[in-house]
Amino acid sequence: MRTFLGMAPAESPRLETERLVLFMPESRDAERVLGYFERNRKHLERWEPSRPASFYTEPFWVRQLEVNRDEFRSDRGLRMFLAPRKHPEGQILGVANLSNIVRGVLQGCNLGYSLDGEQQNQGLMTEALGALVEFAFGPLQLHRVSADYQPENDASARVLEKLGFEKQGYAERLLFLGGAWRDHVLTAKFRPGDEGPDGTSRMPLGT
Repeated sequence: MRTFLGMAPAESPRLETERLVLFMPESRDAERVLGYFERNRKHLERWEPSRPASFYTEPFWVRQLEVNRDEFRSDRGLRMFLAPRKHPEGQILGVANLSNIVRGVLQGCNLGYSLDGEQQNQGLMTEALGALVEFAFGPLQLHRVSADYQPENDASARVLEKLGFEKQGYAERLLFLGGAWRDHVLTAKFRPGDEGPDGTSRMPLGT
């Protein structure tokens, strides 16, 4: 079950799935968000950029959470955090982002995500991203969601495959993560039945 709770234009969305709540924390939630990154510092460092020491401080997240809200209000991104649906004020379980939203002829964005190391292999990320992508194609009216993963990241590969993302290519040395330039598999998913300005459906890949 997925629920998109109503919102005014200036407010942020809140998505509910069977087990999760996806929400945009306020500055008062900075301690909870910091706790997630502190607990998972070692777990995530292989897959994410190097972080300055200030990243692991509460003042940083007080500011950053306000920046995230400004980013959503200006239609540039949607950065959400995961919490248990039964305990929405409890421990943060993960992150799910739509970043680099571009309108005009692209109508697309990038998908990013991470999950608490102790919550792996329960299907939580598939559940969360399914709701977020549905929101991207529904209320946000995006045409394309792109998601890239490192070839050795089998967990990400499985999640994206389950969600129907299509492989688009392979980029060598795409991002500097975990102390080295990393190759990435490029994937994307398109809004089902989306039509172009001339009323025709998107051309299938490979034609």
